[in-house]
Formats: sequence, C-alpha cells, structure tokens
Amino acid sequence: MNSRFSYFSKNGQILPLDQATIPLSNIEYSYGFGVYENIKVRNGIVYFVKQHLARLQHSAKIIGLTHPFRNEAIEQFINELVAKLIRDDSDNSFNLKMLLIGGKEPQLFIQALAPHFPDRKFYSEGVKTITARYERQFPNAKTLNMLPSYLAYKKAEEHNCYDALLVSSADTILEGTRTNFFVLKERILITPPKEEVLEGVTRATVIAVARMHDFSVQESSIPLARLAQYDGAFLTSTSAKIVPIRQIDEQHFSLPEKLRVLMDAYDNFLKESQGILAS
Repeated sequence: MNSRFSYFSKNGQILPLDQATIPLSNIEYSYGFGVYENIKVRNGIVYFVKQHLARLQHSAKIIGLTHPFRNEAIEQFINELVAKLIRDDSDNSFNLKMLLIGGKEPQLFIQALAPHFPDRKFYSEGVKTITARYERQFPNAKTLNMLPSYLAYKKAEEHNCYDALLVSSADTILEGTRTNFFVLKERILITPPKEEVLEGVTRATVIAVARMHDFSVQESSIPLARLAQYDGAFLTSTSAKIVPIRQIDEQHFSLPEKLRVLMDAYDNFLKESQGILAS
C-alpha cells in the first residue's frame, strides 16, 4: 500500500501499514457492506471527532450493520493512532479514514491519508460543476456503495469540473458526489433538507457559524430550473471547507461579498474551535 504513513489501526491495535489487508474472501467488503468517515487532523488537532463518530454509528444503523465498537473506544483508537503518527512519522496534519466493515466479525480500520488541499484560486475564483441524475438509496448513510457517485465524479473530472451535483427525479439539486450544496440569497443560506442528503459535518458547522454571524438558514428544495434567482452558490466538505461555485452546467454565478464574509468567519471559527463544536 502506497502511503507516506507507517501505521494504521485495526480494531484498536496499531500495526505496520503493510499489514493493512482485507481478504478477497471478505464478501461484506466485496459487496460494499460497510460505512466510512473522513476526519481532518491539523497541527495535531482532531476536528469534530464526536460529530464524525455519531454519523458513523448512524450510518451503520441505517444499513443494519451491527458491531461492538462504541464511540468512547473509537475515540481512544483515534487518539492513540494520531499520537503514534505524530511521534514516529513526524507529521501532524493529515486526514483519517475510518472504514467499518460488517459481517460475522466486524472490523474497524483507521488509516492516515495525505490531506487534499484545493487549488487556492478556487477560493477566490470559484469552481465549475456539472449535474448528474442520481439519488442515493440511503441518503443519510455514508456507505461504501459509491459506484454511481464515482462515475459522476469521473465525468466531472473529464469536463474539468470540481464536482458533479446530484439531481433528483423532481429536478432538484441534492448534493455533490463528495460535498454538500448551498445557495445564497442576500443573507439567507438555502440547502437541501437533511432527510434527503448526507448531513456533512462541515455542512452542520457552516450552518452553526452562519447563524452566529446573522445569516438565516433554510432547508428546502433547490430546483435546477431556478438557479438564476440566487446570488451565489457553494460547496462544503471536510478537506475543502467552503468552496464557491462559479458555474453549474451553463448557469454562471458571481462570488458575492456576503459569501466571502461567511468564508472568513468559518476560517476563524476553525482556528478558534480546536475541533470542538459547542452544543
């Protein structure tokens, strides 16, 4: 396995990375019977771990994946792995991927990955996106059943776009293949209802920060045909935070000043929060 990191965690045991293997006979992995999470670690701070673990458990529950791992134990696994990586690999900024596989003997893998930092110009100029018609079977679960999303993302890459936005049978935009979607009208943020999408941790924290800074937030459907009525649009994700959109298919957007205000406020929040979201 090609990685700059030397260790991973399997069921809480820290092992050399060359032992990170899954047998070909593991039918649960082959069939995608699993859930996962990506957690940001910057300067040794593990961001929003409790929110990520809550979503991991919720995803597992949705697809009927029973397992013995409790949040307190998983958090300890994470902290032990982070400490080991910082000490032995001399790296304090990375992403953690948690992979929970179901079956008779469920397994929890935690691996460090190099963080993906978007091009800085994306934050000042915005990104291009395309749309793709697809509704995930379990929208509230972060599962390994990712083939349609993967194909949509590859199509976006072929068109030199940052992501593909998934469109419902009712012609509403739901989310990106690996992002949450928002539009902006004056100081109102609008995002699809959480019942219809994967409720990203960054999505939730952006909503919290927006309300702290006198933005209103509405959860409602966003018709593809009405995009022109909004002042701006953006995506959120763990690694990229808030990324403005400059184009969806043929619809162009500016980068309104109010969106820049929100981006700055969110950056400041991350610096001050130390990875903890107040309830």
